[in-house]
Amino acid sequence: MKRHIPNLLTLGNLLCGSIATIFAVKGDFVGAAILVVTGIIFDFFDGFAARMLNVQGELGKQLDSLADMVTSGVVPGIVMLQLLISALNVDAASYFGIDTYGATGSNLPYIGLFLTLGACYRLAKFNIDTRQSDSFIGLPTPAMTLFVISLPIIAEYSNQLFFVELINNQYFLIVITLLLTYLMNAEIPLFALKFKTFGLKENALKYIFLLLAVILLVVLKFVAVPLVIILYVGLSVFNNLKKV
Repeated sequence: MKRHIPNLLTLGNLLCGSIATIFAVKGDFVGAAILVVTGIIFDFFDGFAARMLNVQGELGKQLDSLADMVTSGVVPGIVMLQLLISALNVDAASYFGIDTYGATGSNLPYIGLFLTLGACYRLAKFNIDTRQSDSFIGLPTPAMTLFVISLPIIAEYSNQLFFVELINNQYFLIVITLLLTYLMNAEIPLFALKFKTFGLKENALKYIFLLLAVILLVVLKFVAVPLVIILYVGLSVFNNLKKV
């Protein structure tokens, strides 16, 4: 029975992602964000449970990527599509089958779905890449997803005009889409928040990241989410250059 526990957690991730997809299509970004975060928590604990129960296997590995493809692939693609629709002042109804004639007015928002394609390619590579047991090569899909789902919430609820105007800019959204798609599949080593020991010397980079992330979240709240992802990538690149 215990070998099914991690898979049930993975299916919980998939369920959250499936419902979040519906919320994203409806434009309920807060609901989608809550479900995505819940799905990512399930995603963390399924691997943790598999290691604790010593029931790791190929089925769980494949199931995990399939669930991630929805929660951290389909959902951020739809959210970015919606953001581009809003930035271009296009009728959202025509993108979701409501317009009988299918006249979208602009095909540019479909660029947002590049995130879905990039996530799919990354997840497929991850399954056959033996180098990513203790660290990552390229930006993990959950990190990309947290970045993207935070954008409409910042645009809606932040009182910092600079960030709001930036997120409502179509060119910024396109650049972010292309950059995140690239980072997911780039050959850039990124540290993983896995602790074999808790010593300060060997985990200095991780502790620095966690400290700065907490400070940003306390000071800026949800506005800090994309900044934390940028910090994660920046510290990883700095660490790589230091090793050269």
